[in-house]
Amino acid sequence: MTDPTSVETMPLAPGLLPGASEPGALLDGATDLFGLFADVSGDDLEAWRAIRGIAPEVLPRLTDCWDRAEYPTDLIGRLGELDLLVDGLDIPGHRRLSPLGAGLVNMEASRLDGSVGTMIGVQGGLALRSIVLHGSDAQKDRWIQPLVTGAEFGAFALTEPDHGSDSVSLETAARRDGEAWVIRGQKRWIGNGAGGHVSVVWARVDDESDPALHGQVSGFLVEQHLPGYEAEVIGGKVSLRAIHQAHIRLDDVRVPLDARLPGARSFRDTSAVLFATRAGVAWGALGHAIACYEAALEHARTRVQFGRPLAKSQHVQVRLASMLQGLTAMALYCRRIADLEAAGRLEPEQASLAKVHNTRTARIIAADARDLLGGNGILLENHVIRHMADLEALHTYEGTETMQSLIVGRRITGTGAFV
Repeated sequence: MTDPTSVETMPLAPGLLPGASEPGALLDGATDLFGLFADVSGDDLEAWRAIRGIAPEVLPRLTDCWDRAEYPTDLIGRLGELDLLVDGLDIPGHRRLSPLGAGLVNMEASRLDGSVGTMIGVQGGLALRSIVLHGSDAQKDRWIQPLVTGAEFGAFALTEPDHGSDSVSLETAARRDGEAWVIRGQKRWIGNGAGGHVSVVWARVDDESDPALHGQVSGFLVEQHLPGYEAEVIGGKVSLRAIHQAHIRLDDVRVPLDARLPGARSFRDTSAVLFATRAGVAWGALGHAIACYEAALEHARTRVQFGRPLAKSQHVQVRLASMLQGLTAMALYCRRIADLEAAGRLEPEQASLAKVHNTRTARIIAADARDLLGGNGILLENHVIRHMADLEALHTYEGTETMQSLIVGRRITGTGAFV
């Protein structure tokens, strides 16, 4: 009698990435054991299918771009064509995703490639969100459609060479000079900051005529062609190699008074944008972990050693089960923060806890998958090493593990310990 649980009779769920399921199934029972996303429907499901469906079209090219450190900027337009840059924002004429749907798009993009997830995060999650939340009607009319369709590229310029985790202490200044703002300073690690169209530059306001705004942080729409705006692509990265980040120098760049985002009047308003994207990073980490786990599962099912598939070895099954435990915990975090956000009850500390947990757990799963694949695990064609490297960026950006943990620590102890 044939053992119904033997590896020969197990459904292999062929897919677009190693071990992944077909587009209609999205996540099979070997990945989503609790069926946490089995109830997704409507626009959320259509968006999830759309991002999943571009895998055969772009994955081989992305692997090559990652290897060469080339940025396929036309892919931003492709994402816009599929209405995948909305990131849950309410934009008339475009698909409105719930927090769950927006999270699943982020997850699936990173399941494909970390650079794709970052494209969505930068273009939709940061640049577009800044304008939607804080822009004037005229600014929205000018920039929302080009950004949401991917016709033009936007950047979010907050981090500075000397101010990453302590971005509230930024030194870039915007001084009022008659009917213009004069912006001076430097920014670093800015996606789309070079070769794009507009950068949302966060700067400290120098305007004594407005005491309430003077000394506060605000956002400014700086078109990248303006004199004094210089951006250099950062080389030597071994993470997120298929998207470029820039070091920007702003040497007395002049922008009109109406280039300031009127709704951004303090760093609290900057944080409102970051808060939304922090949850997106937790989803992105889940996508990376799924890709690594599924690659390991497929390898275990198909790799024959000592006359039998690896999947028949006890220690391999235990390792896969352990990876699934971590994956399921990550998915539970994501589902819960999506439900809380939909109810209007998601708090910053909850998003921070999810970000820290998921990036940390994803790194463990990626390392396990890399090890399980043996020497094949370091080949780009098997994907795991690419995800493993990209996770190093997710673990750091949008707030490091230390900073996010301190945010949670302040909540549970009542005492801040940032310095």
